[in-house]
Amino acid sequence: MTTETTTNAPDKILYTAIATAEGGRDGKVYTDDHKVDVVVTPPKSMGGSGNGTNPEQLFASGYAACFGSALAFVARSKKVATGPVQIRAEVGIGPKGAGFGLAVKLVATIPDLDREVALGLLHAAHQVCPYSNATRGNIPVTLELA
Repeated sequence: MTTETTTNAPDKILYTAIATAEGGRDGKVYTDDHKVDVVVTPPKSMGGSGNGTNPEQLFASGYAACFGSALAFVARSKKVATGPVQIRAEVGIGPKGAGFGLAVKLVATIPDLDREVALGLLHAAHQVCPYSNATRGNIPVTLELA
């Protein structure tokens, strides 16, 4: 077993998600409890049938949900009532050198807050979100307030 040491490692593991992929981008993905059990296929724009989901959609879904929770955490700690919050994650994939790379745009909709307060929460959430911490310095992540 190889373990990569990093400064981003958590102090304590609270939960471990377990997922298995069969067939890469053209197969299926499922979790150990089968709450996620989906067919994956490349999107039509990448030469696939587009008849299933794809890794970028799954990553975008996880990032959006996690970032929304990070924003709620920051708001609670600052005693700010946000009202309804929506986070849209846009995950792009494309060629990078001899391989492929990702780019992310996170778009937050927080209509009940003053723009400056909302932007402050958005940037603070980016500092505590586990997905943001994992991607920081590895892929470009753009934050936007709708």
